[in-house]
Amino acid sequence: MVTCAQGSSAVQVCAPDDPRWLAFTASHPDATLFHHPAWSRVLRQTYGYRTLVLAQTDRDDAIVAGMPAVEMSGFRGRRLVALPFTDHCPPLADSSAALQSLARNLVAWRQSAGARELLVHGALPVAPGIRQEVRAVRHLLSLSGSSQEIFTRLHAGPVGRAIRKAQREGVTARVSTSPDDLVSFYQLHLETRRRLGVPVQPRRFVQNIWRECIAAGFGFVVIASWRSKAIATGLFLAWNGTLIYKFGASDPQYWHVRPNNLVMRTAIEHASGRGFRWLDFGRSDHDNRGLRDFKRRWGASEIPLVYSVVGDRPAGRRLPGFAMHALTTVIRTSPPIVCRAIGELLYRKAAGRFA
Repeated sequence: MVTCAQGSSAVQVCAPDDPRWLAFTASHPDATLFHHPAWSRVLRQTYGYRTLVLAQTDRDDAIVAGMPAVEMSGFRGRRLVALPFTDHCPPLADSSAALQSLARNLVAWRQSAGARELLVHGALPVAPGIRQEVRAVRHLLSLSGSSQEIFTRLHAGPVGRAIRKAQREGVTARVSTSPDDLVSFYQLHLETRRRLGVPVQPRRFVQNIWRECIAAGFGFVVIASWRSKAIATGLFLAWNGTLIYKFGASDPQYWHVRPNNLVMRTAIEHASGRGFRWLDFGRSDHDNRGLRDFKRRWGASEIPLVYSVVGDRPAGRRLPGFAMHALTTVIRTSPPIVCRAIGELLYRKAAGRFA
């Protein structure tokens, strides 16, 4: 196993399963499953990335700040992302001084390592060689308080009306960790991303999430059914007090019975009964008013999603508008096998831009 070198004046490169990193994240209130080695294993097994942790240590060689990352190589040189396939994976630190040291040392480490850039899905202190970019927004819902208090809030207003309609229409929702439900989840997931014109992840990505996260007790799916047919689903990652809404999918033919609202309500009930403190609804683009409104209706706070770039050149951008429009059209009009092939290529080569 790779371990950290001694010292505190430079960034240390550690393995994601280094015992000190496990201890540090387990004790940090802001750590989520994206900081856990289970998620790094999903990325390594799916895409073959080299996974690592960039850590700051103190004089006793204890980790006081750090973040997981993956390394990828291309014709433009080495690039690191911390962390692809996450909406928000901020650097963790036990003090502002430790975070400042990590940021300062990351600039020197990137140069000495010969990396073109390090893209961080979170905020690093702005400094020479580091800049921040607001990429989108995220929504965070507090699950503090009793279950009764939470559901009193939820059953008011449009969310409550949608939940009650789903129940009147006979929609049912259940929590599952069974691999038997993987097929139903992935089919809805594939159809939803195809409808939206978004690259589709390979099936093995979901299989690896199931094995490394859900089977290990770090998440679950909720499946909503109507007349014995699965019509909506959500995949949630759960660890260290934070529930992450990672994927949602549904059949638009059944939106009139409001299954997505019942999926979310069931997940919140499941998590709040197990002491979770936060539900992270994930990323929403600024121009996606419908999705932002859906998340805000649950009482979630909207927060700017700030990413950081360590490097001398502007960060790699998403495809230009005309190219993205063309890609969206191809995905929407192609058979599933083509959509999956496009996702296989783009997600492997452009992690952090499409994920």
